[in-house]
Amino acid sequence: MANAGEGSGQAALEKIADEYRAAYAARDAGRLKVAAGVRFTENNVELRFPDASWDVLTEEVGPALTFSDPVTGNVGIYTAIMMSETQAFMAIRLKVAGGAISEIEHIMSTRRLISSPPTPYGDVASFRHDPDLARPLQPGERSSREAMIALANGYWETLENNTGEIRGTKFAPGAKRFENGKEFDEIEEGFTLGRYAFNERVRDRDFMVVDESRGLVMSRAFIDHKGLMDAYTLTDGSERRSPFREPHTWSVLEVFKIRNGMISGIEAAFIGAPYYQRSPWTPKDSKYK
Repeated sequence: MANAGEGSGQAALEKIADEYRAAYAARDAGRLKVAAGVRFTENNVELRFPDASWDVLTEEVGPALTFSDPVTGNVGIYTAIMMSETQAFMAIRLKVAGGAISEIEHIMSTRRLISSPPTPYGDVASFRHDPDLARPLQPGERSSREAMIALANGYWETLENNTGEIRGTKFAPGAKRFENGKEFDEIEEGFTLGRYAFNERVRDRDFMVVDESRGLVMSRAFIDHKGLMDAYTLTDGSERRSPFREPHTWSVLEVFKIRNGMISGIEAAFIGAPYYQRSPWTPKDSKYK
């Protein structure tokens, strides 16, 4: 396979991603070359392929954000779909081996699946990916694979038991985050205030797609809330109440843009999950929590 982020390896992977999107939109899995025993999950449930949203999708609402990692054979896709009148933001991971798709992972966020407490949700018709996410980096702006993963993991370290301390990551000025199609700025300010103190654990972390040419890292994580916390104090002295009043978990596929050793942009697809649901993908021997 070609070197990471360069040449035909990346082009071939992203061609397969485009073919996947076209087959998905047409609800015709027969167009695809899939490996015998292909693994397929949607919202962390393992299914025979094709099933679930493959049967009911009526339209892809593009354009999509696609990126790839020739070192691991993984491809990331962020897009949006319609299922009749129901809209969904989609994060998709494909793994390709020998020209065939061997793994398919969907996180499909609808208004129903984010449930309560209320979380931001955009409109697929008006949403557009931050164009900077897809832009290639200049050689001097790039970081090593190891450094990119460390910065993304530092984001999760900072989110877990958020106290106001930035742990092992850096944010570029003006960095923006998009969650289920809604834009947020001042990412670092939220962390330094300790706004997310109610996040007890950020676990089953993995870093599946590292696109060095674009500076993108796709990560999976589960964020747990016990529901024990009530009132808490931000670092500026203001009082907050936790929105989580019962055991609750978020499941997320999140992509980080890393330029000049800093996180400069984020896009995420979030869904609610049963408390402490485990990932069907993360290796049990992962060095990450």
